[in-house]
Amino acid sequence: MSIFSAIGHLAHEYSVARNRYLTERQVRALPYEIQKDIGWPDASERQPSSRIALGSWAGGR
Repeated sequence: MSIFSAIGHLAHEYSVARNRYLTERQVRALPYEIQKDIGWPDASERQPSSRIALGSWAGGR
């Protein structure tokens, strides 16, 4: 694996993780009732006034 390939791979992983984070942020900004209607994973466990947890861009796959 060349250095350019490794850098390209890291850039791609960062881009995918960043898009995931931005999407999650947009969904979490929706009203609680809409999150519950679309079946957002933790909508049933989350209180409407809870804080939004920030994801890690280097999170698991």
